[in-house]
Parts: sequence; structure tokens; C-alpha cells
Amino acid sequence: MVRYVPRLPDGQKVKLAWPLAVFRLNHIFWPLDPSTGKWGRYLDKVMALLGCLIFLQHNDAELRYLRFEASNRNMDAFLTGMPTYLILVEAQFRSLHILLHFESLRVFLQRFYADIYIDPRKEPLMFRLVDGQMLLNRLVSAMYGAVITGYLISPVFSIINQSKDFLYSMIFPFDTEPLHVFVPLLLSNVWVGIIIDSMMFGETSLLCELIVHLNGSYLLLKRDLESEAQRILSKRHRPHMARELKVLIIQTLRKNVALNQFGEKLEQQYTVRVFIMFAFAAGLLCALSFKAYTNPMANYIYAIWFGAKTVELLSLGQIGSNLAYTANSLSSMYYLTHWEEILEHSTDPQENLRLLKIINLAIEMNSKPYFVTGLKYFRVSLQAGLKILQASFSYFTFLTSMQRRQMSN
Repeated sequence: MVRYVPRLPDGQKVKLAWPLAVFRLNHIFWPLDPSTGKWGRYLDKVMALLGCLIFLQHNDAELRYLRFEASNRNMDAFLTGMPTYLILVEAQFRSLHILLHFESLRVFLQRFYADIYIDPRKEPLMFRLVDGQMLLNRLVSAMYGAVITGYLISPVFSIINQSKDFLYSMIFPFDTEPLHVFVPLLLSNVWVGIIIDSMMFGETSLLCELIVHLNGSYLLLKRDLESEAQRILSKRHRPHMARELKVLIIQTLRKNVALNQFGEKLEQQYTVRVFIMFAFAAGLLCALSFKAYTNPMANYIYAIWFGAKTVELLSLGQIGSNLAYTANSLSSMYYLTHWEEILEHSTDPQENLRLLKIINLAIEMNSKPYFVTGLKYFRVSLQAGLKILQASFSYFTFLTSMQRRQMSN
């Protein structure tokens, strides 16, 4: 049972950045390699089913804790368990969507690494440019790594203090004191933490990589069109200038359409999961900020988690805004091919007319800008990230006012 290995068109393995290399080990969110046999696929489905059952068990135990603390009107204890419960529910929705589209995700990734991914051997400058846009996202991955480390060291302290505490705030409907019951449950805590943490930074890293390489491919298309148009103009083969530019624009349009089609596939793959991620973000940030605010030293994990989520939303939003800006400039790319100068020097009236028609077609085809969206409800942009932060701050001020009212009573 082998996970899918990204490869370039010549068969060479892609050197994945460390967040994606870790994410590739996630057996729920990363597809299988096509070479995996029947029994390997069967085993993978069984493991995915067991993972979903463990998610459901944790959901029940954490929800029992939240209901218990809510009935006692203990807001501080209630919000202690809220972040892990929210991210657990989010992971359940996202994992369900992934499992329903497992095979299509592999085909989509194969097309990405074969056609869209910028090969550092062929385009080293553009690769450095797009890879540089991922540095902030890798910082986010490191911060998420610090968060899960903070949770995973708690069993060590439990052993030192000779107590049987779980990693998360949970209440099980049965006795967990016997060692043969406690140890499997604790190990399931560890598994859930690793799976969800790698999901949080891994899938965002993959989405950001898809977007920056698509944006880079658009920039390469624009660069090549401009340089070739300038070459045609400088050669001054007057009888053939209009035809050469027409052929160049047709070739560019075909590549443009292929990139647009990939963008539509990206939208189909991620629109639901992006919506889920953004939908849970405001509540998660609110709970994290409140816990970090009330006791910063004791709740340092919540502060790191809050910082990671905030930077994640802003970096993803900025990358989405960059892609939207590039896609929006494609229509002007065709207009700025010095066609008026070529028409001035061309001596073929029929080709001049055909050139004008193809330029109008190219501009019309790219008149509608492309955006990555969450179920068409919002666009992935910096503005969307800022709105989520504003909403979470509003919830935070409401909770702090509630806390003050409780303390005064």
C-alpha cells in the first residue's frame, strides 16, 4: 500500500517541501498510488473506516464534556474544550469529502504535477519566485507543529504526576480508569492529534502550492507572449507579421484555456473544503483568543494556535488575491501585444482582419476573472481573511463582556 508519489512529466519524483512530505503520510487525506493492488486498497478503506469511527468516538466524548460544562455555566472550562472540538468536527467534514472524492483527487494531482507544476530545472527563476511565496505558509506549518507537540507531551506529564489525563477535554460514558482501557484511548488521542494537525497545515500547504504554481504558469504565459510579440515586431517581415502574431495568439489561447480548465478543476476539488475551513475559522479564532487572553502563560498553546490560524488565513487570502489579480490581467495581456504597430507595418489586409478578430476573441474569453471560492459564497482573498478576523474579534468582545458579567455577579 503506497501513497501517491508526485512525478514530473519525465517521471522524476518531485521534491516536496517538508509540510507536504509530512502530509503525504496522512492515510486519510492523501490518495493511493495507482500501482496499489486490490488488497492494498481494501486495507486502506478499512483503515479509513476505523479512523472515522475513532473520530466519532472523540466527537461524542468531547461533546459530553462541553454539555457538562455548559450545564454548570462554567464558561472558562467550556471554552477550554471548544477549540479541539471545533477542529475535530471540521476535520470530520473535510475527511468525509476527501474520501468521497479520493480517486478524482489523485487524477487532479497527477495533472497538476504533469502540466502546471513549474519545473525548477526549466524555469529556475520563476520557481524561486513561486516557492518564495510559500515561506509564510511553511512558518504556519511549523507553528502547527509546535501546537501538536504541546498536546503530545502531556502524556509525559501524566506519567510524572501519576495521573490518567487525556490529551483533550473529554468525558467518556464508561470507566476509563483500568489501564487496558486508558492506554488505547490515549493512543487514539495521539493518532487523532497527528492526523488533524497534519491536515491543518498539510492541506493548506497543498492548496497554496496549487494556487501559486497556477499563478506562475499564467505569468510564464504572459512573459512568453510578450517576448514573442516583441520578436515578431523587431524582425519586420512585413508580409507575414500579422499571420505570425495570429498564430502566436492562437497557441497562447490554447495554453490559456488549458490553465483555465485546470482552475475550474481546482475549484471543483476545493470549493467545499475551503468553505468548511473558513466557516469554522471565526468561532475557532474566537475561542483561542479568549483562552489566550484570560491566562496567557497557562494557555500558551492556544496563543500559538491562534497565531498559526491567523497567519494561515492571511497568507492563503493573499495568495488567492494574487491569482485573481493575474487572471484579471489576462485580457489586457492580449491587448498589449503591439498589434497596432504590427497592423501598421503589415501588408496583408486579410491577415490583418483575422488578427483583429482573434484578439477580440482572446479579450472576450478572458473578460471574466477567475477566483477560488468557497461554494461561490465568498472568494479566497485577503479581504475574506480580514473579515473573518473582524468577526472573531466581535465574538471575542462579546465573550469578555459575558465573563465580566459573571465575575461581577
